[in-house]
Amino acid sequence: MTTNATQATRSRQVELASRPDGMPTTSNFQLKTAELSPIGEGEFLVKNHWMSVDPYMRGRMKEGKSYVPPFQIGEPLEGGCVGEVVESRHPKFKTGAMVLGNLGWREYWKSDGAGVVVVDDQRAPAQAYLGALGMTGMTAWVGLNKIAKLQPGSTVFVSAASGAVGSIVCQLAKAKDCRVIGSAGSPDKIDWLREQTGVDAVINYKQTDDLVGALAQHAPDGVDVYFDNVGGDHLEAAIEVMNDFGCCVECGMISTYNATEPPVAPRNLFKVIAKRLRMQGFIVRDHMDAQDEFVQEMSSLIEAKKVVWEETVSEGIEQAPQAFIGLFEGENLGKQLVHIA
Repeated sequence: MTTNATQATRSRQVELASRPDGMPTTSNFQLKTAELSPIGEGEFLVKNHWMSVDPYMRGRMKEGKSYVPPFQIGEPLEGGCVGEVVESRHPKFKTGAMVLGNLGWREYWKSDGAGVVVVDDQRAPAQAYLGALGMTGMTAWVGLNKIAKLQPGSTVFVSAASGAVGSIVCQLAKAKDCRVIGSAGSPDKIDWLREQTGVDAVINYKQTDDLVGALAQHAPDGVDVYFDNVGGDHLEAAIEVMNDFGCCVECGMISTYNATEPPVAPRNLFKVIAKRLRMQGFIVRDHMDAQDEFVQEMSSLIEAKKVVWEETVSEGIEQAPQAFIGLFEGENLGKQLVHIA
């Protein structure tokens, strides 16, 4: 049953106060209260329950051309969110439905339904649609299946392996009977990877001054696929150990997002020629035609308990800026979420 809004809705939202120079700080954000006018015919009002913070958002804090427009100073940020329809004058979005949208960083939002999807929170927790069953999981799936065209028995190296995307990559590769080597930066993350994802080896990159040597030790027959979430020295090490005709899947380069000077590594790009390597960057939004295929396969793997995930949760919208900053300080294990309500 739908209801008609009778008054404006007050909604706290996090806005970009200034553009970061290097590592973001809490002073780059501001918490404001906005007033949403009542919904009109064909609209509905959503109360956010969960929102996602992701490394790619750092790129949108810079002014310049990219695959998505930059955030504007004095305007609320955006990002994946799951919330409940609390008022509706739209025939397809009923009151009480849980929906997935892209207007995170705020408590409430209005929509006419464009780009909004109803999710089944009986099949999986609502926040899973921001992680394993959402863009996070699909990014991992697309990178391995559509970009790398992963073959069973391959050796796969995954950087930021305990992160939201990396941890799913590890498990999808293991489900295809691949040898998987991960990289992480703390003992608890390494323990989690070994105990929960079944990876064959994990490198603590903070405790080695020879990343190439460590990777070569765990991949004596070379690496066939490198799933890159870090760039820099990890990409350099991967290129060094890659087999001929291997593939570097370029998903993210978190080591460079806050850099104020160009990175030194990788210094061995010439080996891309000698080894006939394929390096391909991708944006998951370019592959939305495969979403049904992804959901079907991922749901089956989850039901078979071949995919698990971890969440790091911050409580309250006011904690969103610190949760975002924590991504670059390695504070999260798995998907970083903010629980709003």
